[in-house]
Amino acid sequence: MEKIILIHVTGGDRPGLTSELSGVLAGYDVDVLDIGQVVIHNFLTLGILIRLPANSQPVLKDLLFKAHELGVTMKLHPQSEDDYSGWVGEADKPRHIITLLSRSVSAEQIVAITRIVHESGLNIDTIHRLSGRVPLDCNDYECSRGCVEFTVRGTPHDIGAIRSRFLEISSELMVDIAFQEDNIFRRNRRLVCFDMDSTLIQAEVIDELAKEAGVGEEVAAITESAMRGELDFKQSLRKRLMLLEGLDESVLQKVAARLPMTEGAEKLISNLKNVGYKIAILSGGFTYFGDILQKRFGIDYVYANELEIKDGKLTGKAVGDIVDAEKKAELLQAIADLEGISLQQVIAVGDGANDLPMLNLAGLGIAFHAKPKVKKGARQSISTLGLDAILYLIGVRDREVLKG
Repeated sequence: MEKIILIHVTGGDRPGLTSELSGVLAGYDVDVLDIGQVVIHNFLTLGILIRLPANSQPVLKDLLFKAHELGVTMKLHPQSEDDYSGWVGEADKPRHIITLLSRSVSAEQIVAITRIVHESGLNIDTIHRLSGRVPLDCNDYECSRGCVEFTVRGTPHDIGAIRSRFLEISSELMVDIAFQEDNIFRRNRRLVCFDMDSTLIQAEVIDELAKEAGVGEEVAAITESAMRGELDFKQSLRKRLMLLEGLDESVLQKVAARLPMTEGAEKLISNLKNVGYKIAILSGGFTYFGDILQKRFGIDYVYANELEIKDGKLTGKAVGDIVDAEKKAELLQAIADLEGISLQQVIAVGDGANDLPMLNLAGLGIAFHAKPKVKKGARQSISTLGLDAILYLIGVRDREVLKG
């Protein structure tokens, strides 16, 4: 009668170890039903699930001898046919990806996440570190960040409740936690749509223009209220633009020259474009500044509001339709249609309440360094790292990232 046995090997890693052990199995024409290996700090854990013929003693004896020869520990765990059938039957259970993002990963963060996983009726299949190896004397952004990815299996009791609990512990433990369905779309996103102000750039352009016009405090107060969702965006924009009436056109170039890019923005865009992503800016800001970013980074689409300028002065009005929350969502849908892709293949990133419709329309919507109301309304959020952390959410490891 056939036997099913799980071989569990632990010990110091070295080149050729797995080859030598599997070579013993090959000599007996053994079927391998499953195999997995992980190495942490030069310490190996290897599992091989095999099916053996009735007379299994010779192969097991040779395996144990080889393990002794290699200086590793080997344990053999017989599996019943019922156990194996049950394991096979679990293959169709839903799977999700949990991504931990933090400046540094702590045991407290791990225990909080894994406790929620357990209490939600899920089981962890794999845990991988996506961030790079951290030197002990780390003191810059490139190494002072961590990302750990958990693959979990099972049917969640309540996905909304899981996301709420993750959000609760995020601020307490200085961590971002993304919870995504593990499906083919996660690995095949094709378009990313960015808000511009306070997302791609670390400023609200209209506030910068207002400072030049001497009405900074008035405009900033209206901007904050609009971002919190307390004011209708169209009305708030018109109200702010009126305060800029008469501002000299030359100020636009002056403001553009001092606008800082958001941490990780250039790295994210260059890496996404390198693998064929299309990039769009859908902004309630202004085309003048979006066009500059388009030329600089090769952005494919820019939709924003056009400032009306007459005789070298701002009139305090916008030309054409205003790009508000609903318009952003419409534009995202239109670009996806034009590119011939599913909405599930779209990433949307923004920080304000006027970004929520497009964030919730996209397959992966991310509230970036957003207000609490926006974070709560979006499915995913990033508040601890820069924009390049989005690469982690699509499963990219640091070692795969272009550094330039």
